[in-house]
Order: sequence, then C-alpha cells, then structure tokens
Amino acid sequence: MSWTYGGPTEMLRAEIEGARQAPMHVSLGSIVEAFEIASPVEAINPYGRGLINDTFRVAAGGKRYVLQRINGAVFPDPLRIMSNIQALDRQARQHADLGFRVPALIATRAGDAGLRTSDGNVWRLMTLIEDAVGLPRIETPEQGGEVGRLLGRFHTLLQSLPAGALSVTLPGFHDTPSYLARFLSVLERIEGARHDPAVETCVRFALDRGALAPRLADARDRGEIPVRVIHGDPKLDNILFDCHSGRALALIDLDTLQPGLILHDIGDCLRSCCNRSGESADGRNRVAFDLAVAEPILHAYAEQTRDWLSAAEIALIPEAIRLMPFELGLRFMTDHLEGDRYFKVAEPGENLRKAGTQFALVEDIEGKAEDIKAMVRRCFHAP
Repeated sequence: MSWTYGGPTEMLRAEIEGARQAPMHVSLGSIVEAFEIASPVEAINPYGRGLINDTFRVAAGGKRYVLQRINGAVFPDPLRIMSNIQALDRQARQHADLGFRVPALIATRAGDAGLRTSDGNVWRLMTLIEDAVGLPRIETPEQGGEVGRLLGRFHTLLQSLPAGALSVTLPGFHDTPSYLARFLSVLERIEGARHDPAVETCVRFALDRGALAPRLADARDRGEIPVRVIHGDPKLDNILFDCHSGRALALIDLDTLQPGLILHDIGDCLRSCCNRSGESADGRNRVAFDLAVAEPILHAYAEQTRDWLSAAEIALIPEAIRLMPFELGLRFMTDHLEGDRYFKVAEPGENLRKAGTQFALVEDIEGKAEDIKAMVRRCFHAP
C-alpha cells in the first residue's frame, strides 16, 4: 500500500501547502475497518486524479469502494459535505425515475457518516460506481446530449429541495466579484508585474471586462434569480458514463454541492465541454467555443428544465457562458502573479498561459454572442 497526496487545485490557497504534506498517523487499513463493510479488506490502492482529497480504491468482502480523506484545509467543516451528500441521496431515492446515481456513503461502525481520526483528518467511504468511465472530450452530439440530460436531471432532482436545507461547504466559491478584487489587490502590490508584455495583455483584458464580474451576483441580490442547490463543479471530468451504453450515469466530486446559482453550473459545464482544445491550449488561435458541441448539451438540458427554470435564469445563460471562463482566467492570473502557489504547474508561466487561454475563450464567446443567444432561444423555445 502506498500513500499519495494530491496537488493544489483551483480551490486551494497557498497556505494549505504544509497541511497537505503532513504525515499520516493512522493506517489506511484501520481506517477502512472502522466502516460498516464486510471483511476481509483485500486491497487499498491510490485511485483517480483528484487534486483536493486523497483518494483510494478499496476492495473488501467481494465489493469495491472509494475511500477519501477530506482536505480540511480547503473545507472548513468536512462533515457538512457528508450531510449534503446524504440529502442528495435521499432525493435521488425519492425520484428514482430520473435515473440519477449517487455514490452511497457507508456509515462507520459507530453509525456516523464519516470518520474523524486521532490526527484530526476526516475520512469517508463510498460505493464505487462500477462499469463507469470518464471522457477526455465530447466527440459526438449524442455524448453532448448525455451531458446536458444528466445535468438537467440533477438540477431537476434538487430544484424542490430548499437551498437552506444544505450547508455551505466552501464559502466564497464562484464569488466572481471577490476573485476580481483579489486579482486587483495582488496586481497593485506586486511591483513591476505589468512589465511582462504577456501579463500586461491579460491585465488589460481583465480590466476592460471588470463590469462582467458582478453580473450574476447583482441579479441574485436584486432578487431576479433564485439561490438553488447546485453541484458547483460540473465539468466533464466529473461526469461518469456507462462504459457499455455510453449513457451518462452520475455527477461525482460532490464536495461543492451547496446553495448557489444554477447559472454557474450551466456556464462551467459548457466552458469545460465546449473548449475542445482544453485549458492548456498552445496559442490563442486554437481556443474556440464550439457551438456544435454546445447546442446538443443545452438542448438536452432544456428538455429537462424548461418547465421550471425561470425566464430570468434562461435569459442570463449567455452571460453565464461568458462569465465562467472569465472567472477562471482571473484565478489563473492571480496565481501566476503570486508565484504559482494556488494551482499546480509543471513549468513557470503555465498559469499565465492558462489565463490567456480562458480569456481567449471569453473573446471567442463574445464574437459568437448573437449565435449563442439564438441557440438559447431555440433550446428553451424562448421568444
């Protein structure tokens, strides 16, 4: 058995570095045995590419599970996450007709949803969704339709659950005005940062679009759009597909399941799926928002949600599509200025390049604004 630690991700801050590298004081075997599963424990191996929590695949009693250490340096109260997942699981069981699968939490032998070990870490054990795979990119309209259908069913599943019934697991997540304020603060205190032409190009791009940052937050604060339960991070990496039928089965990585704006979910899903060159594209001319990928996703999403999604939310979808790469670009840019302490990088300048990629995606979306608005109208049968 080996122990590995994930690198920083877009939600990590520099100050968690020491906590992430802290030694483990409790054996994995004893942790697994604290949960209510059949013996014997046959194998525990590192699993997946998650960058926040340490994740392992467990084989025990002829079944397979996923064991995770919740990163307490990121999430102020890890047990809130388990409570929210339990609420989602109850909803899914009550609406089985939607076919939405939730990795079930396994209780500890003491009956708790998670295990807090003597070293202060919180662990959870979940069922493994078998015969499921992720996709590196959307290749067909059918795959896009599956993504939109799954996200729509997820939101439909939870739209009847009051947002106040779930805890906030990650305060400040998708607070774009705060991300912009942090970026401007960092820029102001780092002398000479703008002498680099590549930095200056990104800075000017961000400053020119500063009014975009509060667009959704302002609509929320005016009461035009509601706070609902959202996934928070419905990118393509977090969607599982049946390896036989190709049907989208589940949204995983539920740590950011919490009250928020559905528009952030819609915008981030499309940002992830429709920039087929990815976040590390080489050169701005390769970055584009692929409308041929976007329309099947949005059409299938609308089929699931148009009966209850508000007219104001539908009208703001084009803005959400533009906002989410802008938000991520701000975060990449801020990290570059602070010395790459927030996102993991393989080489110097990677976060700067990624910021440029996201801003290039914003620019391409702006050039396709009328096409995107027309697409939204077609998908939602809006006037």
